[in-house]
Amino acid sequence: MKIEGFNPANGERIYAYEEFSADEVERILAESRKAFLEWRRTSFEHRSGLMKKAAALLRKPDGGFAELMASEMGKPLAQGKGEVEKCAVGCEYFAENAAGFLQREQGSTPFRSFVCYEPIGVILAIMPWNFPFWQVFRAAAPAIMAGNAVVLKHASNVFGCALAIEEIFRQAGFPKGLFRTLLIGSKQALPLASHPAIAAITLTGSTPAGQAVAAAAGKALKKTVLELGGSDPYLVLADADLEKAAETCAASRLINAGQSCIAAKRFIVLESVLGEFQQRFVERMAARKMGDPFEEGVNIGPMARRDLRDSLHEQVEKTIRQGAKLLLGGKVPASKGAFYPATVLGGVRKGMTAFDEETFGPVAAIVSARDEEEAIQLANDSAFGLGAAIFTRDQARGEEIAATRLEAGNCFVNMYVQSDPRLPFGGVKQSGYGRELSSFGIREFVNIKTVAVG
Repeated sequence: MKIEGFNPANGERIYAYEEFSADEVERILAESRKAFLEWRRTSFEHRSGLMKKAAALLRKPDGGFAELMASEMGKPLAQGKGEVEKCAVGCEYFAENAAGFLQREQGSTPFRSFVCYEPIGVILAIMPWNFPFWQVFRAAAPAIMAGNAVVLKHASNVFGCALAIEEIFRQAGFPKGLFRTLLIGSKQALPLASHPAIAAITLTGSTPAGQAVAAAAGKALKKTVLELGGSDPYLVLADADLEKAAETCAASRLINAGQSCIAAKRFIVLESVLGEFQQRFVERMAARKMGDPFEEGVNIGPMARRDLRDSLHEQVEKTIRQGAKLLLGGKVPASKGAFYPATVLGGVRKGMTAFDEETFGPVAAIVSARDEEEAIQLANDSAFGLGAAIFTRDQARGEEIAATRLEAGNCFVNMYVQSDPRLPFGGVKQSGYGRELSSFGIREFVNIKTVAVG
């Protein structure tokens, strides 16, 4: 069976890979298990040197990685280059800090005791197409530095990216089998969650995908880390700097054509500043340029697939029928590609599609709140809990709301939500569980072992 990939800007086929057979998958898993057993005995110093080589390969001017992302899933070149650099920074961060994060910790018992962190085996990474390099490296770099092996099941529309990442690890000098890409579809991936060679699973994707993998892994008693969907609320309080808030909110909503779990989705604005914020926000959304991701100055490329674009448009039309007002965009372009314009919906309320569901594309929902308490209530009135942001000139008040009032794994004040290798990243509720990145992320896939000596 062939798995095909298409350029979302023009609909042209760009690859057709033969799906791996069951025998080929078994061979790769056995190879990865063997590589793990050898790799786990290596020093942090050795691992660090190779991971820094991977970072250097990512930074090669002729790598073509941003171009690959633009072709396969429509990311504008400037954003793709930024993503590649972020991967390099992540590799360096874990190369430099893994040993410290995983060093032995002495116990406080009257007898000799300590806690050590041991790798657990082959980690299955099931990754999405929207950040086809960063999603993989943020999972693989800490897992490999901890002494594990990784097999990747990437989204089928970015198989070129998946193979390029495997080649980076190979060229950096990592052992054969330590990082492998499986060219398989979703139906083949789910049974791997219970495969004896797989020690644990990390998945970034939709909530239904996470539920299916968690169920399969749970039955086999395999640990999972799940980063799932989001409907991030951004609260604009009465004392906010509206110029900064409008610009930051537009930037967050439109990065990667709005196809990000942590992109701003619901903009909850206090009534006293609703009119002014709405005007400024619409102006900034309208100013972003949509077009070919290879063209300089383009901010919004095509969505990754036409079916995704059509589903998003259906959500917009349904929300309008439910009583929302179309303030910008909302029309499907006549072009061949999977383009959708920056779109703003006003008067959105609880019970409307754009409030209750994740809108995975360049669509913003503006929600009015009477006061701060109602704004917080509306923000939390969601099945999701990945990210949230607050805009206020009272920094102490913003910190207090972020720390104690919002139900999300990542809360930012006067800036948009973003992942950073130095900070733990993950969600609550239907947005998943577990954490990636930082010291918390690298400890997700290790055996926290107690050793006591009498």
